[in-house]
Amino acid sequence: MNASANTVYQIPAIETREGAGVTVYRTIGTPQLRNFDPFLLLDHIDSDNPKNYIAGFPSHPHRGFTTLTYILDGQMTHQDSLGNSGDLGPGSVQWMKAASGVIHSEMPKQKDGLLRGFQLWVNLPAAHKMDRPEYQEYAASAFPVIRTPTYTIKVLVGSYDDTTGPIKDNITSMSFLDVQLRPRARFQITSPVTHNRFLYLFEGDGTFEGDSVASHSLIIPDADDNLVDFTASEQGARFLIAHAQPINEPIARQGPFVMNSRAEIEQAARDYQSNQLVREAALHRHGK
Repeated sequence: MNASANTVYQIPAIETREGAGVTVYRTIGTPQLRNFDPFLLLDHIDSDNPKNYIAGFPSHPHRGFTTLTYILDGQMTHQDSLGNSGDLGPGSVQWMKAASGVIHSEMPKQKDGLLRGFQLWVNLPAAHKMDRPEYQEYAASAFPVIRTPTYTIKVLVGSYDDTTGPIKDNITSMSFLDVQLRPRARFQITSPVTHNRFLYLFEGDGTFEGDSVASHSLIIPDADDNLVDFTASEQGARFLIAHAQPINEPIARQGPFVMNSRAEIEQAARDYQSNQLVREAALHRHGK
């Protein structure tokens, strides 16, 4: 099912296997919530057991959407068929607009006994699905952090009040924040009424508009209410919060390809099989 208006959803993460056998906790992209326009998938890696992720994500293609990878603990080395490579460390983010086509691999590594991070898939409209691929990749130090007596906010994409992060999405006007609340602290945020929004709780617990929320849960507020109102328990809480303008176009999806029609999916598969998926000599890349 897809999220619809006038409903508040609380969706517990489902443990699943991805890549070559990596354990992830998924909320968006499950039978309960197949997509939430423009968000296509949200995976959470959270493990201190190397067997859960050591096989990694060997070379695989993408077309038609953007991936955001955010590492909390550990590392994620990556490379692609165009010769680009990098190493995402704690607190770093990669925004990869796969668009017309990228083939890449991602290999997670534990650090100090931990590996934690997220991958979010964001759809592209038909007019941009065959754009030139692009990377935005930044180290932890590039992201502004807002500190108050009751909360800390790291601005990853877009802006919060007058603070703007280094990654910008001019297509969906997306905002993506990492919020940490002190014990019993309350946090409220509004977003444009035209945007879809979600909150993913990954540390501690608390209440959302009076309802109890456990860790590893996704919250989608009522579509008619642009206010997100969360109160941490006595243990505090940490969550991701995102909002973006929906695209409102048909979605055809098969594995790593997200297009607008079945014919376009079949063409993407043919392009991949005939080594025609990657059409650019190099990716445009920026960041630090």
